[in-house]
Amino acid sequence: MCRVFAGQDPEGYRQINRSIRIDGHSTSIQLEATFWALLDEIAENQGLTTPKFISKLYDEAIEINGAIPNFASMLRTTCALYLRGHRPGMDEQVMPKRQAA
Repeated sequence: MCRVFAGQDPEGYRQINRSIRIDGHSTSIQLEATFWALLDEIAENQGLTTPKFISKLYDEAIEINGAIPNFASMLRTTCALYLRGHRPGMDEQVMPKRQAA
């Protein structure tokens, strides 16, 4: 059983820093490569870039909870919720703007 986890590719847990603008401020977020790949996938499914998705997530979490004690941990648990099948309803997804004809 542990071979599945212990034998995983080390590239998946390599730390990656990305600079993102949140609430008008540039910040650096460090996550493992696997979490960045999942956040990229979630953002794409929402019709957003990853930085825009993370910024919107931050804004909504502040609105709902008032504070985020550990944003990197919140991003990791967002990925866990996604993997467990939690998806926003169609009314919650950001719809792409229509291009003018």
